[in-house]
Amino acid sequence: MNINEIKTAILGGKFDKDFNLLYGETEQTAQRYAKAVDKFNDLFPVSGDIKLFSAPGRTEVSGNHTDHQHGCVLAGSVNLDVIAVVSLNDDGKIRIKSEGFNMDVVDINDLEKNDAENGKAISLIKGVCHKFEEMGCTLSGFNAYTTSNVLKGSGLSSSAAFEVLVGTIVNSLFFESKASAIEIAKIGQFAERDYFGKPCGLLDQMASSLGGFTYADFNDPTDPITESIDLDIKKFGYTLCVVDTGGNHANLTDDYAAITVECKKISNALGVDFLRDADTDKFYSDLAALRKKCGDRAILRAFHFFNEQERVEKQKAALKAGDFESFLKLVNASGQSSYDYLQNLYSNSNVSEQGLPLAIALTKQFLGDKGACRVHGGGFAGTIQCYIPTDMLADYKAMIEKTFGEGSCCVLNIRPAGGYAFEI
Repeated sequence: MNINEIKTAILGGKFDKDFNLLYGETEQTAQRYAKAVDKFNDLFPVSGDIKLFSAPGRTEVSGNHTDHQHGCVLAGSVNLDVIAVVSLNDDGKIRIKSEGFNMDVVDINDLEKNDAENGKAISLIKGVCHKFEEMGCTLSGFNAYTTSNVLKGSGLSSSAAFEVLVGTIVNSLFFESKASAIEIAKIGQFAERDYFGKPCGLLDQMASSLGGFTYADFNDPTDPITESIDLDIKKFGYTLCVVDTGGNHANLTDDYAAITVECKKISNALGVDFLRDADTDKFYSDLAALRKKCGDRAILRAFHFFNEQERVEKQKAALKAGDFESFLKLVNASGQSSYDYLQNLYSNSNVSEQGLPLAIALTKQFLGDKGACRVHGGGFAGTIQCYIPTDMLADYKAMIEKTFGEGSCCVLNIRPAGGYAFEI
């Protein structure tokens, strides 16, 4: 379809089935996609067939900072996403213009890592394309316009959504969709770690790429074990939401990296590379020596990992048994462990900014013995995750937004599909 045909199809209901699957509604979504098509046409008025793509943000439910230690997690993709309008070109250039940012231009003949591009979106594009090329993919040029409603710094992982989006585009256009959702997730992780320069596990990319609500075991990160879990939070009388406290993840790479580094200190002191493989009995019996060698905070972060591993399994079992109240108690326990042991609710480089602890304090005071809340995602700034009784949601939203601003409380739904290429 050309540019006019695709817009007519969007507004005429051709993609309503897709929109219902991804977002649970059609009218506002159709307007969003039509607007994106108009923006694309403004940028690239001479174009061929148009393709549409989407990749969701993700919400981590349990397993806070366990994936990089080969641990287990529960996570789900959400109804907030980054979408792309795409058309092939014939000049060997990949041009991606993301709303609010300058256009990134990548020459497909120059995909080598450039340290000057660390921390920039262009490094993610190049990293994804480099990995596909290594897999035998023959690349060509394309033009794309993207727009996202995944809140930056929210812990919903806008970066993973972007990586999965680019991977889904390349996989669909140039690789006959041969890369699996798990392979696309691994490609995204490679781009973020090796090209973007941010150490990360595989959780974010897996949740975005796979879609739905997923249990994942990263004991062998080259071949993670995944299990889809059917979860309808609303049937238990609760609503899932995140509260954006206004913090930003942009300058927190060192804080995230320190968790990995300190966990590595403990695991290496115990004779293994990752905490998943550590002998916990040896850990507890050697605390005095570990304090001298690794420091107290590293020990506390290992405490968190070992306990969080057990919690993930208990939460998985509770959800499969339909015991949502036990699940919520474990959510609160996970949050407290992140607060006390993992210590990722605020940055030591900026102790005056503690939006996450404040949001948690207000939420716990509001809920009393109901519901649950915890830090969301990587932490240090950004958002908290909350399970609010649906009949209390309006009052909670009014209360929390009085402090953090209108629109700071965002209701989430679990999206059943991950990286998505529309059939045109």
